Amino acid sequence: MSDQLPSVWTADLDGLLPLPPMDRLRDTLDALGRFVEGSGLKAGDRLPAERELMQALGVGRSTIREAARQLQALGVVETRKGSGSYLLRPISAATIHMPLSITATGLREALLQTLDIRRGLEAEASALAAIRHTADDLARMSERLVEMERVHRLNGTAGPEDLLFHLSIYDAAQNPLFRQLLEQMREAFERFFTKPFDRPDFAGRSFPLHREMFDAIAARDPGVAREKTLAILDIVEEDIKDMSQ
Repeated sequence: MSDQLPSVWTADLDGLLPLPPMDRLRDTLDALGRFVEGSGLKAGDRLPAERELMQALGVGRSTIREAARQLQALGVVETRKGSGSYLLRPISAATIHMPLSITATGLREALLQTLDIRRGLEAEASALAAIRHTADDLARMSERLVEMERVHRLNGTAGPEDLLFHLSIYDAAQNPLFRQLLEQMREAFERFFTKPFDRPDFAGRSFPLHREMFDAIAARDPGVAREKTLAILDIVEEDIKDMSQ
């Protein structure tokens, strides 16, 4: 990034029009892509303020913030505390990677489709985390595992905490593409962590294996880390099939 102060977009927002109520997040990302392209904003330029975007697009704060979060995850926007959001590289409506959608008609099919992708991503992420993790990564993974185990012992399940533990492994793999792919599939992935089939015991048998997976990562053993990850997901598949009958 240049040491020069970034330029700030100060013209009116005529290129942004209020959006209809349907699929506001997708439309917001689309509109921002068209706006950046049409206004000629460059890498390092600051985007319009959150309140300006809310007024111009006719959407709520949560929609603007979710759009900003997705753009950050895709590596095209950087948010600086107290300063605003800045463009890291030019975008257009055609180049923004929209979240992937699941077309399955039922929860069972959706979970099984997502599980195929999880196997590829999480097994490799665990193996890479075993090779590449730093001391800080290991401390973060340990902290989240302990919290996941605490909540699981208390409630019999620990969906959000389980997700945070897996995210810490993605981060320890030292490859931002894992996070970017997850952002595009977040809605589908989160179905695993919201008590599928109204069963709090969903995939509960896999919880002890999370500690074994962590131990393999800590020991820098990518083979065992991958093996334990796949064992966890095998249990998940068994429960999807058993509980959806």
